[in-house]
Amino acid sequence: ARAVADDMVELQREAAMGGGQETAARAIPVISLEDFEERKATIADELWAAATEVGFFQLVTHDEGLSPRYVDEAFAYSAAFFALPHEVKQRMPLANNAGWEYKAQVRPSTGTADKKESYQITKTRMGDQLWPAEQQLPGFRAFMEEFERANWRVAMKVLSCFALKLGMPEDFFATAHAPASPEYQSTLRLLHYLPVDTSAADAYEGWRAGAHTDFDVLTMVHQRPGQGGLQVCPGQDRDSGLWSPVPPLEGVVTCNVGDMLQRWSDDRLQSTLHRVRMPKPGEPTGPRYSLVFFAQANKDVTIESANYPPITAGEFLRRRIAANFAGAKSASST
Repeated sequence: ARAVADDMVELQREAAMGGGQETAARAIPVISLEDFEERKATIADELWAAATEVGFFQLVTHDEGLSPRYVDEAFAYSAAFFALPHEVKQRMPLANNAGWEYKAQVRPSTGTADKKESYQITKTRMGDQLWPAEQQLPGFRAFMEEFERANWRVAMKVLSCFALKLGMPEDFFATAHAPASPEYQSTLRLLHYLPVDTSAADAYEGWRAGAHTDFDVLTMVHQRPGQGGLQVCPGQDRDSGLWSPVPPLEGVVTCNVGDMLQRWSDDRLQSTLHRVRMPKPGEPTGPRYSLVFFAQANKDVTIESANYPPITAGEFLRRRIAANFAGAKSASST
């Protein structure tokens, strides 16, 4: 008999989260990928300990094309995209987890729209219509396609370590996320959190992004120094209401376990609740940018484990996105 009925327990967890206090007592582990092949067993042990004890961890020495200079270039392209006129971005509307949205994501934990805009790059669904024209943003498409692949390479290294610890073939997750497949659905997401209107009475209230877990297998987050606000609450501590800040450090990639991997691991790896808080009085109130890669198993891959009924990654992602964008039409018109 299965221990958990498939009634999207992930949504129940999200909807129950809100409020809580910030604590600096919980450290975010920092793990080096240096000499990866020679140190793979040790790195796998470190990743497993970080994922099971905290749920979030930070990577350094990722030599697969994600140098600080390269990431800075990605942020520059991202800022240039969001600086395009609203009417230009509207020609690339979000559909099927690809394209642009503005204040359209409503988290089950808050019931209100996140204070951000975002652009999703899911390479099998972009066509030409969801990319800005080359004359509008020269080099953007070619750069982002390669940046997406560079993130994929690092993600698959991390996931090969989790496969080892779970007793799976080392290439299990690389096969499940094969980029050559037409069912590929991993996504690179560019995010622009809007500047705070300090003249508003509620300027410092609410959330830039409400509490949530990610729908995927593994998430990789690039932050800009000086643009903080990301907080985490590890899965095993979700009842504590204590949230830890994740410092935005240069040259560091912040990672967390997603809902798909929690299912695949039979809850041995817990997806981690996180959110982006509003600045506090006295903190910078300008825009916040982040770049996020979501390793999402291909649509036709079935997620199977003892604790959960089988579900394809495509159906799982469809249902999770639907719950977050149910109010997208009305929210995006504001």
